[in-house]
Amino acid sequence: MNLSLETPALLFSATSLILLAYTNRFLTIATIVRGLKKNYDENETKSILLEIQNLNKRLTLIRHMQMYGVLSLFFSVFAMALLFVGSNLWGTYIFGLSLLLLLASFAVSFWEISISVKALRVHLSDLLEEAKKHS
Repeated sequence: MNLSLETPALLFSATSLILLAYTNRFLTIATIVRGLKKNYDENETKSILLEIQNLNKRLTLIRHMQMYGVLSLFFSVFAMALLFVGSNLWGTYIFGLSLLLLLASFAVSFWEISISVKALRVHLSDLLEEAKKHS
């Protein structure tokens, strides 16, 4: 397979936007954790501790998403350098590695989103039970 220098460059804009989205998720969860910590210091309820544990797991997953995304970008640039110096075979393999790392980042992202959805469903079920009590 002959890979042109422009092919790995296509990942730059996509990977940059993905990393920005991951960073925004991280910052949002960090803000929620800080608020829950303050709430726990005042109320010390078990549900807050469970929610903090869930968010901690999600933060770890987001860190892995970011790591795989950055490595994908790094190996994409490295593939471009190899293609630039004429090492097409190694450039192709390294670009393939960067694509696999991007796929790993997406897979971990899917895992993190599924955890997030489960946590939201727990909150929604609690709210629905409260609504039934008041109606």
